[in-house]
Amino acid sequence: MRTRVATLGWSLTGMVLALPVAALSAEAAPQPSVAIAPGYQVSLEYTLSEEKGVEIQTNKGEAPLVYTPGKNEIFPGLEKALDGMHVGEEKDVKLRPEEAYGPVRKDAFQEVPKSSIPAEALKAGTPLRAQAPDGRTMVARVSEVKDKTVVVDLNHLLAGKTVVFHLKVLDVKKAEEKSEATSKAAEPPPAPDANTSASDKPAK
Repeated sequence: MRTRVATLGWSLTGMVLALPVAALSAEAAPQPSVAIAPGYQVSLEYTLSEEKGVEIQTNKGEAPLVYTPGKNEIFPGLEKALDGMHVGEEKDVKLRPEEAYGPVRKDAFQEVPKSSIPAEALKAGTPLRAQAPDGRTMVARVSEVKDKTVVVDLNHLLAGKTVVFHLKVLDVKKAEEKSEATSKAAEPPPAPDANTSASDKPAK
Protein backbone atom coordinates (compact mmCIF):
# COMPACT_ATOMS: atom_id res chain seq x y z
CA MET A 1 0.00 0.00 0.00
CA ARG A 2 2.82 2.40 0.83
CA THR A 3 4.42 1.81 -2.55
CA ARG A 4 1.20 2.63 -4.35
CA VAL A 5 0.71 5.82 -2.36
CA ALA A 6 4.24 6.95 -3.07
CA THR A 7 3.87 6.24 -6.78
CA LEU A 8 0.51 8.02 -6.94
CA GLY A 9 1.90 11.03 -5.13
CA TRP A 10 4.85 11.30 -7.51
CA SER A 11 2.58 11.12 -10.55
CA LEU A 12 0.31 13.93 -9.26
CA THR A 13 3.30 16.10 -8.51
CA GLY A 14 4.61 15.59 -12.02
CA MET A 15 1.28 16.61 -13.50
CA VAL A 16 1.04 19.77 -11.39
CA LEU A 17 4.53 20.82 -12.36
CA ALA A 18 3.79 20.29 -16.03
CA LEU A 19 0.72 22.59 -16.13
CA PRO A 20 2.49 25.92 -15.56
CA VAL A 21 5.05 25.05 -18.23
CA ALA A 22 2.29 24.55 -20.81
CA ALA A 23 0.58 27.77 -19.73
CA LEU A 24 3.80 29.73 -20.05
CA SER A 25 4.36 28.34 -23.53
CA ALA A 26 0.91 29.53 -24.63
CA GLU A 27 1.48 33.01 -23.20
CA ALA A 28 4.82 33.32 -24.94
CA ALA A 29 3.20 33.32 -28.39
CA PRO A 30 0.55 36.11 -28.46
CA GLN A 31 -1.42 36.62 -31.66
CA PRO A 32 -0.33 39.79 -33.54
CA SER A 33 -2.94 42.57 -33.63
CA VAL A 34 -4.39 43.75 -36.94
CA ALA A 35 -3.05 47.01 -38.39
CA ILE A 36 -5.39 49.68 -39.75
CA ALA A 37 -5.67 49.30 -43.53
CA PRO A 38 -8.32 49.37 -46.29
CA GLY A 39 -10.83 46.55 -45.87
CA TYR A 40 -11.09 46.98 -42.11
CA GLN A 41 -13.48 48.89 -39.87
CA VAL A 42 -11.91 51.03 -37.16
CA SER A 43 -13.32 52.22 -33.83
CA LEU A 44 -11.74 55.31 -32.30
CA GLU A 45 -11.76 57.32 -29.12
CA TYR A 46 -10.95 60.97 -29.80
CA THR A 47 -10.55 64.32 -28.12
CA LEU A 48 -10.65 67.48 -30.22
CA SER A 49 -8.81 70.54 -28.92
CA GLU A 50 -7.77 73.96 -30.12
CA GLU A 51 -4.11 74.42 -30.97
CA LYS A 52 -3.44 76.00 -27.56
CA GLY A 53 -4.90 73.00 -25.73
CA VAL A 54 -8.48 74.09 -24.98
CA GLU A 55 -10.69 70.99 -25.26
CA ILE A 56 -13.62 71.35 -27.63
CA GLN A 57 -15.15 67.88 -27.79
CA THR A 58 -14.53 64.24 -26.84
CA ASN A 59 -16.30 60.90 -27.10
CA LYS A 60 -14.62 59.35 -24.05
CA GLY A 61 -17.17 57.26 -22.19
CA GLU A 62 -19.50 57.29 -25.20
CA ALA A 63 -19.89 55.17 -28.32
CA PRO A 64 -16.74 55.13 -30.47
CA LEU A 65 -16.25 56.95 -33.74
CA VAL A 66 -16.34 54.26 -36.44
CA TYR A 67 -14.90 54.64 -39.94
CA THR A 68 -13.71 52.50 -42.84
CA PRO A 69 -10.32 53.43 -44.37
CA GLY A 70 -10.59 54.53 -47.98
CA LYS A 71 -14.25 55.59 -47.72
CA ASN A 72 -13.58 59.30 -47.12
CA GLU A 73 -15.50 59.20 -43.84
CA ILE A 74 -12.98 61.24 -41.82
CA PHE A 75 -10.51 63.98 -42.68
CA PRO A 76 -7.78 62.68 -45.02
CA GLY A 77 -5.11 63.94 -42.63
CA LEU A 78 -6.51 61.82 -39.80
CA GLU A 79 -6.85 58.75 -42.02
CA LYS A 80 -3.24 59.06 -43.16
CA ALA A 81 -1.99 59.43 -39.57
CA LEU A 82 -3.97 56.37 -38.43
CA ASP A 83 -2.77 54.10 -41.25
CA GLY A 84 -0.83 51.15 -39.85
CA MET A 85 -1.74 51.76 -36.19
CA HIS A 86 -2.87 48.90 -33.92
CA VAL A 87 -5.45 48.50 -31.15
CA GLY A 88 -4.38 50.36 -28.02
CA GLU A 89 -2.07 52.79 -29.79
CA GLU A 90 -2.57 56.54 -29.36
CA LYS A 91 -1.47 59.57 -31.36
CA ASP A 92 -1.85 63.35 -31.49
CA VAL A 93 -2.60 64.78 -34.94
CA LYS A 94 -2.54 68.50 -35.74
CA LEU A 95 -4.59 69.71 -38.72
CA ARG A 96 -4.37 73.15 -40.33
CA PRO A 97 -7.64 74.92 -41.26
CA GLU A 98 -7.44 73.74 -44.88
CA GLU A 99 -7.06 70.15 -43.65
CA ALA A 100 -9.93 70.37 -41.15
CA TYR A 101 -12.91 72.72 -41.10
CA GLY A 102 -11.74 75.00 -43.85
CA PRO A 103 -10.80 78.69 -43.99
CA VAL A 104 -13.20 81.48 -43.14
CA ARG A 105 -15.14 82.13 -46.36
CA LYS A 106 -16.40 85.61 -47.17
CA ASP A 107 -19.30 84.20 -49.18
CA ALA A 108 -20.55 82.49 -46.02
CA PHE A 109 -21.58 85.86 -44.60
CA GLN A 110 -25.14 86.69 -45.62
CA GLU A 111 -27.25 89.76 -44.94
CA VAL A 112 -30.88 89.05 -44.07
CA PRO A 113 -33.84 91.24 -43.06
CA LYS A 114 -33.78 92.13 -39.39
CA SER A 115 -37.39 90.97 -39.12
CA SER A 116 -36.32 87.39 -39.94
CA ILE A 117 -34.23 87.12 -36.77
CA PRO A 118 -35.87 86.66 -33.34
CA ALA A 119 -35.62 89.82 -31.24
CA GLU A 120 -33.79 87.99 -28.46
CA ALA A 121 -31.08 86.94 -30.94
CA LEU A 122 -30.24 90.44 -32.18
CA LYS A 123 -26.77 90.48 -30.66
CA ALA A 124 -23.40 89.75 -32.25
CA GLY A 125 -22.22 86.22 -31.45
CA THR A 126 -25.69 84.76 -30.87
CA PRO A 127 -25.95 81.23 -32.39
CA LEU A 128 -28.76 80.56 -34.85
CA ARG A 129 -30.16 77.42 -36.46
CA ALA A 130 -31.46 77.19 -39.99
CA GLN A 131 -32.39 74.43 -42.41
CA ALA A 132 -30.49 74.17 -45.67
CA PRO A 133 -32.30 73.34 -48.95
CA ASP A 134 -30.99 69.75 -48.73
CA GLY A 135 -32.51 69.32 -45.27
CA ARG A 136 -29.34 69.69 -43.23
CA THR A 137 -29.44 71.70 -40.04
CA MET A 138 -27.06 74.63 -40.33
CA VAL A 139 -25.63 76.45 -37.35
CA ALA A 140 -24.86 80.12 -37.90
CA ARG A 141 -23.96 83.12 -35.78
CA VAL A 142 -25.03 86.72 -35.76
CA SER A 143 -22.02 88.65 -37.00
CA GLU A 144 -23.39 92.19 -37.12
CA VAL A 145 -26.70 93.92 -36.38
CA LYS A 146 -27.54 96.89 -38.64
CA ASP A 147 -30.52 99.25 -38.72
CA LYS A 148 -32.69 97.09 -41.00
CA THR A 149 -30.61 93.98 -41.63
CA VAL A 150 -28.49 91.41 -39.82
CA VAL A 151 -25.23 89.90 -41.11
CA VAL A 152 -25.22 86.15 -40.45
CA ASP A 153 -22.03 84.08 -40.46
CA LEU A 154 -22.58 80.57 -41.90
CA ASN A 155 -18.95 79.45 -41.55
CA HIS A 156 -18.27 76.36 -39.45
CA LEU A 157 -17.58 77.31 -35.83
CA LEU A 158 -14.03 75.97 -36.22
CA ALA A 159 -13.38 77.50 -39.64
CA GLY A 160 -9.98 79.17 -39.84
CA LYS A 161 -8.62 77.33 -36.80
CA THR A 162 -5.81 74.82 -36.43
CA VAL A 163 -7.08 71.89 -34.35
CA VAL A 164 -5.50 68.91 -32.61
CA PHE A 165 -6.99 65.43 -32.33
CA HIS A 166 -5.87 62.96 -29.69
CA LEU A 167 -6.75 59.54 -31.13
CA LYS A 168 -6.84 56.10 -29.53
CA VAL A 169 -7.52 52.95 -31.55
CA LEU A 170 -10.16 50.84 -29.77
CA ASP A 171 -10.86 48.14 -32.33
CA VAL A 172 -9.90 47.01 -35.85
CA LYS A 173 -11.96 44.34 -37.62
CA LYS A 174 -13.12 43.24 -41.04
CA ALA A 175 -15.27 45.90 -42.68
CA GLU A 176 -18.15 43.52 -43.36
CA GLU A 177 -18.73 43.14 -39.63
CA LYS A 178 -21.34 45.56 -38.36
CA SER A 179 -20.44 47.99 -35.61
CA GLU A 180 -22.15 47.86 -32.23
CA ALA A 181 -21.96 51.66 -31.92
CA THR A 182 -25.31 53.35 -32.40
CA SER A 183 -25.04 56.78 -30.78
CA LYS A 184 -24.40 60.03 -32.62
CA ALA A 185 -20.74 59.72 -31.68
CA ALA A 186 -20.49 56.91 -34.21
CA GLU A 187 -21.15 59.35 -37.04
CA PRO A 188 -18.11 60.48 -39.02
CA PRO A 189 -17.01 64.04 -38.24
CA PRO A 190 -18.37 66.67 -40.61
CA ALA A 191 -16.51 67.21 -43.88
CA PRO A 192 -14.43 70.40 -44.21
CA ASP A 193 -17.21 72.23 -46.06
CA ALA A 194 -20.06 71.14 -43.75
CA ASN A 195 -21.90 73.93 -41.96
CA THR A 196 -22.63 72.00 -38.78
CA SER A 197 -21.73 72.85 -35.23
CA ALA A 198 -18.91 71.09 -33.42
CA SER A 199 -21.25 70.81 -30.48
CA ASP A 200 -23.74 68.84 -32.57
CA LYS A 201 -21.39 66.33 -34.19
CA PRO A 202 -18.16 64.71 -33.18
CA ALA A 203 -15.36 66.66 -34.67
CA LYS A 204 -13.81 64.97 -37.61
